[in-house]
Amino acid sequence: MAGKPRILAFAGSTRMGSFNKKLVKIAASGAKAAGAEVTHLDLRDIPLPQYDQDFEDREGLPAHARKLKDLMLAHQGFLISSPEYNSSISGVLKNAIDWASRPVPGEGSLACFSGKTAVLMSASPGMLGGLRGLVTLRSILGNLGTLVLPDQIAVAKAGEVFNENGLLKNSKMEGSVKKLGADLTRILLKLQAEPDQTRLSG
Repeated sequence: MAGKPRILAFAGSTRMGSFNKKLVKIAASGAKAAGAEVTHLDLRDIPLPQYDQDFEDREGLPAHARKLKDLMLAHQGFLISSPEYNSSISGVLKNAIDWASRPVPGEGSLACFSGKTAVLMSASPGMLGGLRGLVTLRSILGNLGTLVLPDQIAVAKAGEVFNENGLLKNSKMEGSVKKLGADLTRILLKLQAEPDQTRLSG
């Protein structure tokens, strides 16, 4: 029998009071309630140099990049809340993706992304809620081999919608964000079950 699906939850922001950190924690609670094992990652805790191939050729993969890759490899799904910077994704998120995509001996091509399943969300003080950045992120992850589920949420006016506990004031919206995590869990459980079904029918 397959175990609990493992989900890595993180935001593309390092700011301590990040709206996106709050949002992804809500989605993660929905994933846990649906039966997933969730690991929270704060990109602030694994600072990475700006990707530079000369640096990589000279120094190799930085220790924090190896830690990021190991975390991604150990999880089947990703919950990612992405702030929008100038109609795109944040530099810190793009840099993390770039380092995680670097090949190492004994690892398959794009192993951190290929065959993984992700759900995206965003929160922004603007009226679009970070929606434009999600378009970019969806394209990047899809090109790297990650299945990005179609449902997503962009929370507008983020400075007004969270309470002092980091939860959403609107209970319906809170439920919708939790559902993103729960839906990812259900998809991962189905994907885990498919090999077993194949063996039984073979």
